[in-house]
Amino acid sequence: MTSTTIQGWMFVLLAAISGQSIAARPFVTDDARLTNAESCQLESWSRSYKNSNELWVLPACNITGNFEITAGIGNATNTDLPATSDFILQGKTLFRELTTNNWGWGLALGKVNHPNVAPGPNLLGNTYAYIPISFSTLNDKVIFHTNVGWLKDKATQTHRATWGVGAEIQASQRILLIAESFGDNQVKPYWQMGARYAVVPQLFQIDTTIGQQFNGTIDTRWISFGIRLTPERIF
Repeated sequence: MTSTTIQGWMFVLLAAISGQSIAARPFVTDDARLTNAESCQLESWSRSYKNSNELWVLPACNITGNFEITAGIGNATNTDLPATSDFILQGKTLFRELTTNNWGWGLALGKVNHPNVAPGPNLLGNTYAYIPISFSTLNDKVIFHTNVGWLKDKATQTHRATWGVGAEIQASQRILLIAESFGDNQVKPYWQMGARYAVVPQLFQIDTTIGQQFNGTIDTRWISFGIRLTPERIF
């Protein structure tokens, strides 16, 4: 598999199984939580590889209190190819709310439109679904997240089983450490670690991560920087 092909598959894979990615930045593995009720949030980040770069913007709203809808766009540039874009539309709900020293779970469904790979009159691309499950321990100082999901790739008409496992560790009042691994049943998994800093607690955070495919080449290594804006209520 060429480095260009790897970059393309990673672009789609990271989009499809990131609950809050679409997961709460900087996670790819989603959590069993929603953005604040009667409010919206904005997440944006860049991810840089050796030969390519991505930029994502993902606004999400939770109008009813238990249904979050996310619509966003990602743009990728490669030194040897024209720029490509992905468009994401996802809905997510919870069946059990995550509380301190307890667990929660939900369901997310979405579409990733990758027009350069999957053209069509309806501009619909990869379809995916996953179940996020989260476990709170030590009074929320350590929270574990797991995802089990499914992805149908429109270009190849193949089905993939997706997964993710991650942990967030409250290192201080403002610093959150993260570590995770994720992938599907057809490629080697990926790992990522980093930190999030609350510039304004409960409102504005910045983050950074590094990651790579296990036993992968330098072409699969990345570094990311992101922001997250989460107002308490806007409706």
